[in-house]
Amino acid sequence: MRKSLISLFIATALTLPASAAAPPFETPAPVAYIKDLSSGAVLYAKDADRRMPPASMAKIMTVDVAFDLIKKGELSLDKMCTVRPETWQQWHGPQAGSTMFLSPGEQVSVRNLLHGIVTLSGNDASVVLAECIAGTEPAFVALMNAQAKRLGMANSHFGNPVGWPDGGVTYTTARDLGTLATATIENFPALYKEFYQQNEFTWGKTLGSNQPITQGNRNPILGKVAGADGLKTGHTQEAGYGFTGSAIQDGRRLVMVMAGLTSFNQRIGESTNFMNWGFRAWQSKPLFAAGKEVGKAKVQLGDAGEVGLVAPRDLAVTLPAGTAGAMRVKVVYDGPIKAPIKKGQHIANLVVTTGDTPPQTMPLVAAAAVDEAGFFGRIRAGLASLFA
Repeated sequence: MRKSLISLFIATALTLPASAAAPPFETPAPVAYIKDLSSGAVLYAKDADRRMPPASMAKIMTVDVAFDLIKKGELSLDKMCTVRPETWQQWHGPQAGSTMFLSPGEQVSVRNLLHGIVTLSGNDASVVLAECIAGTEPAFVALMNAQAKRLGMANSHFGNPVGWPDGGVTYTTARDLGTLATATIENFPALYKEFYQQNEFTWGKTLGSNQPITQGNRNPILGKVAGADGLKTGHTQEAGYGFTGSAIQDGRRLVMVMAGLTSFNQRIGESTNFMNWGFRAWQSKPLFAAGKEVGKAKVQLGDAGEVGLVAPRDLAVTLPAGTAGAMRVKVVYDGPIKAPIKKGQHIANLVVTTGDTPPQTMPLVAAAAVDEAGFFGRIRAGLASLFA
């Protein structure tokens, strides 16, 4: 197979040189990463591939596994899970970290456990859900690692569903956490909206007065950044204070990761500044509307010789704020593409280069299905290839 290119040229009104540098950003966070999902552009990366302990940010994967099973119809939000006394004992008390305040023997729905994980960061809720889904915690961890592999998280491994320190068995990177957050948002939009946008959740009773316990969402940018709606904080002594977050403004969604911060308040300030910088220092320029044909790709051994390449969603390019200019747009695919091809199948990429910012890569999908050619069609294709 050879790499095939279709080059396009798009010019926009010039207000500042197209070669304007990426806007500067400084942070004391040793690890930082932010990506614009509308274009696929990585706006900033600082040690984004360093392996690190995720702390409770690992729970994004715990939730993602549950969301996947729910979407497939293999898990119901109404399924009731039992809090085993042994699990309660392990995750009860001040040394057990954040808690949903479950009780031994209690019956809790998957829906409420997910709220307890996402909003309250409950370690108890995470393990109860894991045992409820897979029977044992190790069996659930196997599901987490299989999901990480499917998502392409090459520098991640999970040893427990909580993110609890385990001697280095559990590790990830900022880039991998960005990949995980993106997958959760894009693959499970309804579930993401239902669970990641709650400001608080009430579960459990206080000792003595028996009053309901209401805890607020730990998301440090909720109420501070317009459009903030997820995802998850993390903190242990070894990991420091971290946050994987997302926000959407005017249809433009950013995903950010920060890790290794030194305090609760520093995490709030740095996360807020980082996300605001992503929206203010950069702008999005539309390229192709969803469904728009961008080009065509050659097809091998199909009942059609080519297939249209269309945008699966609205595609845009991200530029430094206040700049515009010429940009080079290429359609790239390994071709010719062998039939059969399903309609909507990701078979090519749109690669945009502008100024001195990194190339931005966006998916293109097949506009129609292409079946395999029949017997005589394969003969004709073989003869054409031979004489070519």
